[in-house]
Amino acid sequence: MAAADGLANNSDLRKRILFTLTMLAVYRFGVHIPTPGVDGSTVLKFFQNQGGIFGLFNTFTGGALNQFSVFALGIMPYISSSIIFQLLTAVIPYFEQLKKEGETGRKKITQYTRYGTVVLAVVQGLAISSWLMREAFEGRPLVTSATVGFMPFQVMTVLTLTAGTCFIMWLGEQITERGIGNGSSMIIFAGIAAGIPHGAMSMITLVKNGDMSFLIALGLLALMVAVIAAIIFLEVGQRRIPIHMSQKGARLPGGPQASHLPLKINLSGVIPPIFASSLLLFPATLAQFVNAPWLNQLRDSLSPTGAIYNVLFIGLIVFFCFFYTEIVMNPVEIADNLKKGGKFIPGIRAGTSTSQYIQKVMDRLNVGGAAYLCAICVLPGLLIDKLNTPFYFGGTSLLILVGVALDTTQQLQSHMLTQKYDAFMRGAKIRSRRVQY
Repeated sequence: MAAADGLANNSDLRKRILFTLTMLAVYRFGVHIPTPGVDGSTVLKFFQNQGGIFGLFNTFTGGALNQFSVFALGIMPYISSSIIFQLLTAVIPYFEQLKKEGETGRKKITQYTRYGTVVLAVVQGLAISSWLMREAFEGRPLVTSATVGFMPFQVMTVLTLTAGTCFIMWLGEQITERGIGNGSSMIIFAGIAAGIPHGAMSMITLVKNGDMSFLIALGLLALMVAVIAAIIFLEVGQRRIPIHMSQKGARLPGGPQASHLPLKINLSGVIPPIFASSLLLFPATLAQFVNAPWLNQLRDSLSPTGAIYNVLFIGLIVFFCFFYTEIVMNPVEIADNLKKGGKFIPGIRAGTSTSQYIQKVMDRLNVGGAAYLCAICVLPGLLIDKLNTPFYFGGTSLLILVGVALDTTQQLQSHMLTQKYDAFMRGAKIRSRRVQY
């Protein structure tokens, strides 16, 4: 009731929620717009019989790949480009300097990220269009004609898919600026959530036809509930470092004032699995388009249940856990801010000792957070594969769904608290006092 009242009284929050829902509706509408020149029904049957890495890719695109729509590449080229330029800021002095320039540098890096998105989308679009030209399903070609109007099919497909990716990128940026939540994460969330009804209906059909026992289906649901509960428990968990404020900083009688510095158990959130999946999907997708024996073996190994895929996936998750945390949270800056505010950690000297202590705590949390992410993202997928489910809905999908939902909820609460604070300040009357001598 309190949340509903806060929403009813906050016009800005209502506009943001409505804008976000509208943008997501536009995205879901575009998923069903086919790419010119392909046989839609044949392509749908073809991709449904592929599975493996295509099943994972289709999950992240919200079913756009199965229908080979204008959004078939999804948001993944943008995420891959973002990863590349975040890595460049750590190794190339020019990009590192741009990062330190504040808002101006951030806009420049964003511009380079957009250019990189276009390049990656063109490469992937060219690869997938060339592959579709060679493939057939049940004797029927996937491409109806070598030309679309006056353009070759490959040129039209590259232009269409690149334009679709750029439009999704724009939608994500608009959601981030004018809506609720992180735009890219919300688009991935919408794509995964859109596949839940189809997965549920597929499982119900299997149970009715006797292809899956009722106990296995019940166990699968119990596994999903357990994974969701574990994600919620660990995502909201915190390691609180006690912080005291000196009498000089507090300017209040009664001794030092106590507070704490909250650090999440999973400091990097859902970013490592998204980044890791994006990096693995790109080479795995390209491996599908070249007929070479060693690439075919690589393709089989890069299925979501393959050994090489899971080893690389775990390694990338661990890497991005530490890398992303270093970008977002700088222990030296935290220690300097504490020192400037007259705050200190009991038993730790201010300055360098404080930054080293915070770094040590963060490293320990990252080890635990990386282990948790690896277990959530890998083990449920392997177990579900053993049950021969007809859809891909592993731990990575559940982690993204729950993680994005929690982050969005926190942003909603933040907006409502801001609205209450503004209303309180408007109702307060501040009287000036003249100093008496």
